[in-house]
Amino acid sequence: MTRSSQADRAIADCDRRTPVVGAGAGDRPMVTDSWQRSLAAGVDPDLPSAPLVFDADTLPGFRECHPLDRHLPLLRETLRGTADASAHLMVVTDAEGHVLWSEGPRSVRRRADRVGLAEGFRWAEESVGTNGMGTALSVGGPVHIQATEHLIRVLHAWSCVAAPITDPDTGKVIGCVDITGAKNSMHPAVIALVQAAARLTEAELMLEMARRDEHLRDRYFRHLHGDASVLVTATGRILAADPDGWRDGRIAVPEAGHRVTLPDGRTAVAEILGQAFVLRAVEGDRPSLMLRLLGDQQPQAFLDGRRIPLSLRHAELLTLMALHPSGLTCEQSSFHLYGDEGNPVTVRAEIHRLRAQLGDVVRAKPYRLDCDVDADFLTVRRLLGTGNVSAAVRLYPGPLLPRSESVAIQSERDDLNAQLRRQLLHHGDIDDLWAYAQTGEDDLEVLGRLMAVLPPGDPRRVAAQLREHRVLSDG
Repeated sequence: MTRSSQADRAIADCDRRTPVVGAGAGDRPMVTDSWQRSLAAGVDPDLPSAPLVFDADTLPGFRECHPLDRHLPLLRETLRGTADASAHLMVVTDAEGHVLWSEGPRSVRRRADRVGLAEGFRWAEESVGTNGMGTALSVGGPVHIQATEHLIRVLHAWSCVAAPITDPDTGKVIGCVDITGAKNSMHPAVIALVQAAARLTEAELMLEMARRDEHLRDRYFRHLHGDASVLVTATGRILAADPDGWRDGRIAVPEAGHRVTLPDGRTAVAEILGQAFVLRAVEGDRPSLMLRLLGDQQPQAFLDGRRIPLSLRHAELLTLMALHPSGLTCEQSSFHLYGDEGNPVTVRAEIHRLRAQLGDVVRAKPYRLDCDVDADFLTVRRLLGTGNVSAAVRLYPGPLLPRSESVAIQSERDDLNAQLRRQLLHHGDIDDLWAYAQTGEDDLEVLGRLMAVLPPGDPRRVAAQLREHRVLSDG
């Protein structure tokens, strides 16, 4: 027997055991389809309650980081009066059906608590069967579920109207708003009101997105020069382009150093600029190499989008070749890496191993890179050169190859950090200073500046004070 026929038999069995009041499960295709999905997921019609997922300690954290948190007043203003006046609950979930907010008269909330219609419980279809919130999230549109249309029998005393809310930035559903009440108390006007509340919230999200977009254009538009033709958000939306007709389109979300296809079919390489990407067109079949060498992480190379982990020695050699695009002799490379004690034979052996990984992009006589090269530390240096300290500090997870003892790389590392720190202290805002502090640098001057500019109630000020105390104690 197929899963579909098993679900059909289960629906028929539930209908035989449960008297149908009003619309039955088979009266509307949308409801029948929902029952089939729910039963195929293993939902028991005798389930006594929705499952609890978030306890009282973890729920606040999920609320604060959810994009609907700041729009709760709008939803409350639009729907709360209706909920209070008509003995209904207003419920708001995330995209997975977790109830993050639930408001309404106390008497209704007490009854709702018995079936898990409360904050912290999950109302996805696969958890609790056909219901307003879970089914709206499944079908991606507004739904009205009445009484016995609910799969689990304990919900037959309730009716609900729900509508999903879509983030215009990502195009994905981020949550759901719902009005739930007694089975015979749902006025037809509530259906339109819930849909209107969802659309108003999406309109506010659209305004927020437009403000962010304008900020990104102002900050990064000057990077669209030469072979750079497209400015893209971190979610893949095109903000600015040549031709301008590409604007407001969408491409696959890029990753730094990877290749993407432009709307006209050309190939481009993505360069990250903090909160956005610039896509630089690649002419012909010339390979592209992106190096990630900043911070206390394993160095990585991306050759035409293919990730290649690097040993420290190979990362050092690639750093030298990126800094010297015209090339270095074997003896020069040895000196930069090992000083007077260096042995060119060792460098030749490492270059041989590196060519086994990267192929012909590594050239000899002199040692150089025969490809389009970029690196995170070079991007940070370019941003600092244009005075864009905010973008630079957000691309700076830590020093260049911090475990390297190469004199040349130590010099580049110290110089880059000094430039970043100098611009940060002179021109950085609070968020810039805080981002730099998260790199792990125990910089007392930066911590002191943070404590001077952060308001007393900001938790970051307390964190900076504790960090300063630890640094002074360790010293």
